[in-house]
Amino acid sequence: MSDLKNQRRLAGSVLKCGVNRVWLDAERETDIENAISREDIRGLIEEGAIRAKPVQGISRGRARLLAAKRSYGHCRGHGRRKGSAGARTPSKRAWIKKIRAIRRELRVLRDDGSIDVTLYRRVYRKAAGGQFRSVAHMKAQLEQIQERMN
Repeated sequence: MSDLKNQRRLAGSVLKCGVNRVWLDAERETDIENAISREDIRGLIEEGAIRAKPVQGISRGRARLLAAKRSYGHCRGHGRRKGSAGARTPSKRAWIKKIRAIRRELRVLRDDGSIDVTLYRRVYRKAAGGQFRSVAHMKAQLEQIQERMN
């Protein structure tokens, strides 16, 4: 194959892509070799002798496979970890997740009439103070409070 470096460069410029993405038809080599202007290159592009290859993407297949394994606990051993437990999932994030769940449940209980506004307010403040480990713990405490009130 003759040196078509200049034609490749011109084609890249016309097609607005890099020289490595320019595809030249091997059977039309002589026509391409004679093309010395951008206009000639445009004509060959219309004829289909020169094309831009599609952009190559980066496959996410391996990443998806790894994510699937990690979703059920694989590939998360000691050797894979960088940073302490507190750096990987900060305690503040854990607190936010817990308090939002508790407050959401409290609103539901108040709105459906399971607890009155006074009790809601009292338990809300206790939750803010960190008295409950989880929603289940808060519900257990609520049951005890309601038993004592009755």
